[in-house]
Amino acid sequence: MPNSTRQTTTHNFLRFLVACSITFLALATTPSHAQLLPPPAADSTEQASAPAWPEDSLGRRTPRGTVSGFIKAVAREDYAKAANFLRVDPSLQENQDETKLAQALQRLLDQSGTIFPYSLISNDTEGNQEDNLGPNLERVGTATVNGESFDLMLEKVEDSTGAPVWQFSSQTVSRIPLKAGEEISTPLVNKLSPYVLEENKWGGVPVSHWLAILILLIVAYFIAWGITRLVLVVTPIFWHRARTEPTAGIVKAFTLPLRICLTVWVFVAASQQVGLSIIVRQRFSEVTFIVFMAAVLLLLWRLIDATTQFTGRRLAHRNNMAGVSAVLFVRRAFKLALMVIGCIILLDSFGFDVTTGIAALGIGGIALALGAQKTVENFVGSVTLIADQPVRVGDFCKVGDTVGTVEQIGMRSTRIRTLERTIVTIPNGEFSSLKIENYAHRDRFWFHPKFGLRFETSPDQMRYLLVELRKILYAHPKVDPDPARIRFTEIGADSLNLEIFAYVNAIDFNQFLEIQEDLYLRMMDVIEESGTGFAFPSQTLYIAKDQGVSKDKTTEAEEQVRKWRKTGNMQIPNFTPEHISKLSNTIPYPPEGSIMRSKTS
Repeated sequence: MPNSTRQTTTHNFLRFLVACSITFLALATTPSHAQLLPPPAADSTEQASAPAWPEDSLGRRTPRGTVSGFIKAVAREDYAKAANFLRVDPSLQENQDETKLAQALQRLLDQSGTIFPYSLISNDTEGNQEDNLGPNLERVGTATVNGESFDLMLEKVEDSTGAPVWQFSSQTVSRIPLKAGEEISTPLVNKLSPYVLEENKWGGVPVSHWLAILILLIVAYFIAWGITRLVLVVTPIFWHRARTEPTAGIVKAFTLPLRICLTVWVFVAASQQVGLSIIVRQRFSEVTFIVFMAAVLLLLWRLIDATTQFTGRRLAHRNNMAGVSAVLFVRRAFKLALMVIGCIILLDSFGFDVTTGIAALGIGGIALALGAQKTVENFVGSVTLIADQPVRVGDFCKVGDTVGTVEQIGMRSTRIRTLERTIVTIPNGEFSSLKIENYAHRDRFWFHPKFGLRFETSPDQMRYLLVELRKILYAHPKVDPDPARIRFTEIGADSLNLEIFAYVNAIDFNQFLEIQEDLYLRMMDVIEESGTGFAFPSQTLYIAKDQGVSKDKTTEAEEQVRKWRKTGNMQIPNFTPEHISKLSNTIPYPPEGSIMRSKTS
């Protein structure tokens, strides 16, 4: 075995041993008359609605109280008191010693009996009404006599005041072996223990039984460890899918919870087989139940991690960031639900009435909704973000006035890393209602500069620039040729304006900046070669002798207007359709000398 594996095993065992020691000391120092997890007192609402029965001094008003009271009595070896928890058939009561019956029931439970953990026994005066056993019967465990197994039943009867009490049923009591042929053999733990450890008791239990618990815990852990190690080694040999994800991750997720479950199962089975006292077993029953449920919840927790991590990696490999966001959200939601379930199980194990609490959630749902409108709004917003997918984790976007990269989409809020490397947290309810501009989904980048040239630029220089700048757009491998245009769009107040419209094929914004920079430099070279330059906001003042207007041209224009008036042919305010038809297509376009004119002729 490699050193790292050996060290890990040693550390795990030491941690397990320390935990067992702490649990052992906690239980051993608990007084014999104390229940491990005492049920809480009934609340005022229950007391107000329940009949006002006088308090039973033995605590037999509920099935849990009866079992707990019997265990306390036999732990103190007060069998006369323990006999009060047994219901003996009245026709046989005179012929039976109830004290010996109590002792015999303890021996039966020590050797071959099991009582349910307290959290699984009803703490209601009426018992469990959903077990299909009738209103006056309650099943609390099992026992075996002469190879035949039977249920340990409680029966509800009335005491002298007419109040209900629960006792071990007469049918169960009749199965308790008293005859010589039915005597129960000496427990194995008593046979193997020295006399001094058997005679000295701690908490109503022989010291040898406490020592046996520690030994059984250690043995159970090593058995469980060996089985899980064997499973890890053998499974990939016979099941090839266990060598690859996600099966390998799921198998590993099972390891620790399975080891804990096996430890609990082996410990419980072995403690009954060796005949450990029912007193100590009942004290440990709640611990084993809680540990077992914790192992189940841990298994589910690890399965959630294993499956979501594998799914997330596959989606990320496919560049499906929306799927990754959904997986993260689902994982958090499932883990939150798992924690709620765990808390409910834990509270139920401690004896709290969780059904009442769950029912109260329905009544308090309206108040909760009114008091947590923003929380509900944010949750709905997160669902909208996952379903609609306007942004994904890793997208560069603009949300409202915030520009940055989406780092996390949570159940309540979304986090954005800004260009200044700060984190902006936006509640999902607000996020989903804002204007969202997602730059990550751009397939191309818009190249749209405007150049202002000097007024000294001649028409032929302008024609030269239009031709040469178009050449750059058509020739550049990163510029999409359709559309790729440059136009003389405006004679401005202080410049002759050219406008470029094209799209650049780039992977991301950084590459676009590189290509844009290259285009700018090439266009600057062309403008310089044309003999003109960029205009600056300015005014040019010409000081010269005014030659006035041309009198000849003015006379010609006025003569032409007089002819239009004389002939009635002045096309003002509108041209006639006949004149428009006559003028149609009389201007040569493309203009004379254009290369496009020779292609269209």
